[in-house]
Amino acid sequence: MNSGTTSIANPIQKNNQDTCPICMDDFTNKTSLKRCKHSFCKECIDQAMKSKSVCPICQTVYGKLEGDQPKDASMKVTNYYTTLPGYEKYGTITIYYDVPSGRQGPEHPHPGKLYHGTTRTAYLPDSPEGKHVLSLLRRAFDQRLIFTIGTSSTTGLQDSVTWNDIHHKTSTHGGPNSYGYPDRDYLKRVQEELKAKGIF
Repeated sequence: MNSGTTSIANPIQKNNQDTCPICMDDFTNKTSLKRCKHSFCKECIDQAMKSKSVCPICQTVYGKLEGDQPKDASMKVTNYYTTLPGYEKYGTITIYYDVPSGRQGPEHPHPGKLYHGTTRTAYLPDSPEGKHVLSLLRRAFDQRLIFTIGTSSTTGLQDSVTWNDIHHKTSTHGGPNSYGYPDRDYLKRVQEELKAKGIF
């Protein structure tokens, strides 16, 4: 029974290794991506990268990823002496996001239709790591990756400005369940989220 299972599995494994994941055919001019090492036909991956500069398998970003965050959004930062739970040696970085309501562009789900804007406030410790995360968030904001337009998970309202998979602490207290502090792994997690978008 075991030997029969092995003889069936090996050809499948070999076939996967010899087949381009995009065209599902034998490789033509096989090429491998530098960072993640996934392989494709050169023509297939060149065409895929024209629409989005990420690996089709693992989503590793190659080049500069540009999002669809509304262009008139703003990001302002203020420093306070008050501390956050778990970071009592440091002050607090407060980020103010403002995304006014507007009309959707061609890159959005419903071009020409109005969308509902939002304002958000987020907090980071004014520590060396917190300052580093702030610099990464600025880059993500400049690349229009912090927000997107979709359906709000809290109100269910369609055509709304929503977070775009980069988590923020929107409360100073209450722990992870309240999107606040203390949360000792948050800075590490958000850096991984940013890295997945090519920002590190």
